[in-house]
Amino acid sequence: MKFSAAHFTLFNAHERERLHGHNFRVEVDIEARMLGNGMCFDYGIYKDRVVALCRELNEWMILPTRSQYLRIEEDGEHVFAHFNGQRIPFLRSDVKLLPIENATLEEFAAWFLQRLGEDREALQAHGIAAIEVRVLSGPGQSAGRRMGFA
Repeated sequence: MKFSAAHFTLFNAHERERLHGHNFRVEVDIEARMLGNGMCFDYGIYKDRVVALCRELNEWMILPTRSQYLRIEEDGEHVFAHFNGQRIPFLRSDVKLLPIENATLEEFAAWFLQRLGEDREALQAHGIAAIEVRVLSGPGQSAGRRMGFA
């Protein structure tokens, strides 16, 4: 499962990456109890959810809304990212604002994990004990997050 997106990572209040993009891959591991018929549940259910989440991020410029270093200003057809005295303009139609601290693999993994963990009734019905999400930006470059469910 994959999505393509543009971003820049904020290192601190004064340094950031230049704008660039990746073809990100998303991997999901689900730990669940066995049903007794040689399987846990229909994994297609969660595959479809991950594909839908990838579609939400595909071909966007991703900006974090919870950064302590970046201020977002929306003005009609434009979004401005304020960073270290710069006012960086984007077309509103190109921007996806995400409730994350930074546009990093770690935060993307946490976003996917949070979204996959929202339906606690479904998680319980499928006997899911834990989910781990890993987001990859290239060979050997990945970060993951794991969440357990009681």
